[in-house]
Amino acid sequence: MPLEAGLLEILACPACHAPLKDQDTELICTSQDCALAYPVRDGIPVLLIDEARRPA
Repeated sequence: MPLEAGLLEILACPACHAPLKDQDTELICTSQDCALAYPVRDGIPVLLIDEARRPA
């Protein structure tokens, strides 16, 4: 279930405050230094740094 465009515009990475982009079942931080991937579960973004996946 994709996120609404309006919601994605106001969300930011909790770690570095950069914008997020929607990619499959995750929201990816657009900052190259951070690049954390936050899960989206049942259409709800889980924007907790402890739940984020580090870049590979």
